[in-house]
Amino acid sequence: MNRAITIRIPEEMRKELQEITRSEGKPLSDLVRESLKKYISIYRFRKLRNRVLPFAEAQGILIDEDVYKNIS
Repeated sequence: MNRAITIRIPEEMRKELQEITRSEGKPLSDLVRESLKKYISIYRFRKLRNRVLPFAEAQGILIDEDVYKNIS
């Protein structure tokens, strides 16, 4: 079920959002939904990363190159 929410944003941000919606031809609600979906995905990723980081460090996986080395 979709629910409406009300938020307050600065006037400058509103103007920028209107400009983006015009240039991309998307409704504002679609733009906001996409932005929130990306934010939630990044939030979940960071939360998971913080949970597994100690285990990776214990295995000597400290940087991206260590990951690539282990999966290659």
